[in-house]
Amino acid sequence: MSTTEKPQKATQRPDGRFSLGIFAATLIVLALLLGGLLIVANVWTDVQWYSQLKAVRVFWTQWGWAVALGTVGLLLVGGAAYLNLMLSRRREGGSTTGAGEYRQYAEDHPWLARLVLPLAVGAVFGAPLASEWRTYVLWLNRTPFGQSDAQFGKDISFYVFTLPVLHSILGLAVIALAVSVAFACVGHYLYGGVRQEDGSMVLATRARVHFGSLAAIGAILVACYFWLSRYDMLLAENKKFSGASFTDINATLPGRTILAVTAALVAALFVFAAVKGVWKLSVIGIGVSVIAGLIVTMIYPYFLQRFTVEPNAAERESLYIQRNIDATLKAYGLDGVEKTKYSAHTQAEAGQLRQDAETTTQIRLLDPNIISPTFNQRQQNKPYYHFADQLSVDRYTVGAAARDTVIGVRELNLDGIDKAQRTWVNDHTVYTHGYGVVAAYGNTTTDKGLPAFWEQGIPSQGEIGKYEPRVYFGMSSPKYSVVGAPKGSKPWELDYPVDTTNGQVSTTYKGDGGPSIGSTWSKLMFAIKFRDTDLFFSNRVTSKSQILYNRDPRERVSKVAPYLTLDSRVYPAVVDTDGDPKTPKRLVWMIDGYTTTNQYPYSERQSLESAKADARTAQSSGYGREPKQVNYIRNSVKAVVDAYDGSVTLYKWDEKDPLLKAWSKVFPGTLKSVKSMSGDLMAHMRYPEDLFKVQRTLLSRYHVTDAKDFYSGGDFWDIPQEPTANRGEASQQPPYYLTLKMPGQKTAEFSLSTGYILGGTSKRNVMTGFLAVDSEAGSTPGKVRAGYGKLRLLELPRNLTVPGPGQAYNNFVTDSKVSTTLNLLKQGGTQVVYGNLLTLPVGGGLLYVQPVYVQASSGNTSYPVSQYVLTSFGEGTNIGFAPTLEESLNQTFRGDSGAKAGDANVTGQKAAPDPNASSNKGNSNGSGKTTPTPSPSASSSPSASQSGAGGGSGSAQQQLDKSLSDAQSAIKRADEARKSGDWAGYGQAQKDLQSALEKAVAAREELNKAG
Repeated sequence: MSTTEKPQKATQRPDGRFSLGIFAATLIVLALLLGGLLIVANVWTDVQWYSQLKAVRVFWTQWGWAVALGTVGLLLVGGAAYLNLMLSRRREGGSTTGAGEYRQYAEDHPWLARLVLPLAVGAVFGAPLASEWRTYVLWLNRTPFGQSDAQFGKDISFYVFTLPVLHSILGLAVIALAVSVAFACVGHYLYGGVRQEDGSMVLATRARVHFGSLAAIGAILVACYFWLSRYDMLLAENKKFSGASFTDINATLPGRTILAVTAALVAALFVFAAVKGVWKLSVIGIGVSVIAGLIVTMIYPYFLQRFTVEPNAAERESLYIQRNIDATLKAYGLDGVEKTKYSAHTQAEAGQLRQDAETTTQIRLLDPNIISPTFNQRQQNKPYYHFADQLSVDRYTVGAAARDTVIGVRELNLDGIDKAQRTWVNDHTVYTHGYGVVAAYGNTTTDKGLPAFWEQGIPSQGEIGKYEPRVYFGMSSPKYSVVGAPKGSKPWELDYPVDTTNGQVSTTYKGDGGPSIGSTWSKLMFAIKFRDTDLFFSNRVTSKSQILYNRDPRERVSKVAPYLTLDSRVYPAVVDTDGDPKTPKRLVWMIDGYTTTNQYPYSERQSLESAKADARTAQSSGYGREPKQVNYIRNSVKAVVDAYDGSVTLYKWDEKDPLLKAWSKVFPGTLKSVKSMSGDLMAHMRYPEDLFKVQRTLLSRYHVTDAKDFYSGGDFWDIPQEPTANRGEASQQPPYYLTLKMPGQKTAEFSLSTGYILGGTSKRNVMTGFLAVDSEAGSTPGKVRAGYGKLRLLELPRNLTVPGPGQAYNNFVTDSKVSTTLNLLKQGGTQVVYGNLLTLPVGGGLLYVQPVYVQASSGNTSYPVSQYVLTSFGEGTNIGFAPTLEESLNQTFRGDSGAKAGDANVTGQKAAPDPNASSNKGNSNGSGKTTPTPSPSASSSPSASQSGAGGGSGSAQQQLDKSLSDAQSAIKRADEARKSGDWAGYGQAQKDLQSALEKAVAAREELNKAG
C-alpha cells in the first residue's frame, strides 16, 4: 500500500455499507434504552399513583424487600459459584487431556468465567428469592398467637412465621450447594484436580478435601431437612383428617429424629474422609443411613399402620382426630357456634307464622341475580349506563323502619356508545363517570310485578337524601380518564343527560383522585405507560389535569394492601362517612379482606376456590392474594373505596388477629382502628360471603365434634345443589342475605344463611341442618354490635323427614296447578325464570319461598317481571301459588298465615287459584279477595283433554278450548304492551291471562270428573 493512500475505515465496507456488527450493536443499545425507558415510566408512574393515595410506603416497602432479597439470593448463589471456582483453580500436575482448550479460554476471558457466569447463575437460581419477601417480613414482625400445638407445645406462630423461613433458607442452601458442586466439578476438571491416570480417576488432595467438605455440608442439610420435617407432619394431609396420625407420631416421628442424627454423623465421617482420604467409613455411613431410613420411615410405619392401627382405627386415631377437630374449629372461627336441636314441624296450620311476623314481613322477593335487566330497562336512562349483572342486598332505614334493599350503581358503559362516537376525546375526557344508585324494596313489588324503587332517577330522587352521585371509580370504569381543567374553562365532561336543547349537563372533576399529568415529563411518562400518544399531544391534557386509572375498587385495595385475600363480592353503599349530618353522604364500595395461612398445625386445609364456587360465583375476582388452600382465615380488614375520589380506607376489623398485627408492623399507618368508623358506615358492614362459604363447607363435617363419630363419617352433611340449575350443571346453592329471627334470638336480624342436606351417596335431598350468621354490625360509631358474627346451627332430628331445597323445588314444578299455568305462559313466547329458593326457620319448621318471573323469550330488551310467588312448609303438602307472597302464604297456611308479608298492600293483581277450593266456588284468599279456584288435579298438558261422555263434557271441552285461546291472546297482548311500555295495558293483559288460566284449569277438572 502506498504511503499516500488512506486506509479504509473499519466501520464501513468497500461498497459503502456499514458492517453487520455495528448495526447489531446499535439495535442492542436502542433496545436497552427503550427497555430502560419503559421501566422508568412504569416505576415513576407507580410512585405517583401510590403517592396520590398516600400509600407510597407500601410501594417502597414491598419493592425494597423484593430487591434486597433478590440481591441476597443472587450474591449467595453467585458467590458460591465464584468461591468454588476459585478453590478449584489451582493447577495440578498430571494429564489434562481435552481440558486445555477450555482452560485457556477461561484464562483469556477472566471477566466471563469469574464474574459474568457466577452472576448469571446467581440471577437464575438465587434472585427468585425476591418472590418470598412476604415470608421474611412476616417473620421479622412476627406476633405470638397465644396458642400452642398439641404435640410439641410450640406457639402457633412458629409454624406460621418461622417454619416457612427455615424452609426457604434450607431451599436456598440446597441450590447454593448444587451450584457449588457443579462449579467445583468443572473447575477441578479444567485445572487437573480431577484427572485420569493409567485408566483410573484420580483426585488431587485439594479436590478430595473440597468434595469432602461439600459432601459434609450436604449431609448437614439432609439432617436439617429431617429435623424440620418433624414439624411438617403436623401440617400433613391424611385420608381422614389433617395433621399427624397415630402412625406419624409413634413411628415416623422417631424415625425422622433418628435419620437427622444419623445424617449429622455422616457429615462428620465426610469431614474425616476429606482430611484422611479414607472414604470407606463414609460409604458405610451412607449405607447404614439408607437402610435405617427404609426401616424407620417405611417398613416399621407400614406394619404399625396395617396391623395395629387399621384393625382399631377409631380408637387409635381418636386422640389425633380430636386434635384436628379442635384446631380446625379454632382456625376457622367455628369454636363458638351455637347449636340448637330443632324439632321442625312438618304440617302447616292456620296462624302458624304469628310469632315470626318480623321475619315474614322482610322475606325478600327480588332476586338480585335475576332482576338486573329490569333495573337496566327501567333505570338505565341512556345506553352508556348500565347496572351490574348481580345486584347487591343491603339494608337501609327508610322512613322509620330498616328495610332489606336491592341496590345497584348506574355505572358507565363505554360499549353502549355508538361506534361512530368512540373517539379518544370521548372515551377518555367526555365519558368519564357513572351516576347515582337505584334502590328497590326487597320484600315487595308494584302491582305490575316491577321493583318498587325508593331511590331512582337522574338526578337521584328518593329517601337517601343528598349525596355525591358521580362514580369515577367502579367495577366497569374505563381503563383511564383524564379529568380536571384550569379554573374558568368550559366543562367538557358529560355529567348526566337532561331534556334540554343541549341534552346534557357538563361538569369538571373537582376531586383528588389521580396523579397530576400537567407537566411535559408527566405526559411523556403516562403516554409510555399506556402506549398512547394522544396523552402527550391532546389539548385536553392541561396543567390542572389528573389521570384516573386502576379504578376497580378491588384493584385499588389489592395494591394498597398486597397481603389481603379479597372477598368475591364488592357491594355499594351510600353512607355518612364522617358522621356529620351537614355534609353530603358518599357513595362507597365496600370490600372484605382476609388474612390467611395454610400453616396452622392440625387444622383442615380448605380450597378457597371450591368453597366459594356456587351457582352465582364461578371464579375468583382475580385481585389480591389467591392462595390455593388455607387452614386459617380471618376477616381482619374492612376496606372502603370512595366512588368519587378513589380514596382507600382500611379498617382493622379483627384487631386480635396475629397476622394482621404483623402486617400492621410491616406497613405502619395504613390501617385505621374500627373506633374511627362512623355509625352510618358501621350500619352497612356485613358478614362476608366467602368466609361464610368456607365455614359452611367445613361445618358440613365438623359439626361432628366426637372423634369416633367423626371417623365413621355417618353424620356428615352436604350443601344442597342449586335446584334451578340446568340439568347436568352441578353447582351449590348460594347462601342468602335475609332478615330473620333464629331460635334464641329476641329480634329479627340481617343474616346470611344456608341449609344442609344428608351427606354420602344416597342423594336424598332431606334437610339435616340450617346455619345462619348474624350480619348486623349495629350503628354505634366505632363499636361493633355484640351479636355480630354469631353462628347459629339448627340440627334437625335424624328421624324427621323435611324436604330439602331440591325436593321443595320438585314439589313446586310438578304441582298440577303450577305446571299448567307456567306451561301455558311458556307457550306464548314467554320465558319462565325461577328466582332464589329461600329457606326460613319460621313457624317452628322450615318455610320455602320462591319468586317466579316471566320475560319475553326473545329480544334484546326483554327483562323479568315478578309474576307469582311459590311457598311451601314442612312436608310441602300445601303449596301456595299466587301473585303476591301474602296470598301465597295464606294458601299454604290454610287461609291465614298469621303474619303479614311485605307485599300485603300490593293491589291490582288477581289472586291465583286456591288448591283447596272447588272449581265452581269462590274462596277467601286471606287478603279480602274472592277468586274462583280449581282443583290441583288438572293436567298440565292442555292437549291431553278429550271429550267424555256424560253431562256437560262437550261444553267443558269448548270452555277449555276457548280459555286456552284467550290465554294465548292475553300473553300476546301482554308481550306487546311490555315492549311498548304500556304498563296499564300490560296489567290488564295479566289479569285477563289469570282469568283465562283459572277457567282452563276448572274446565279440565270438569272433564276429568266426567271421564
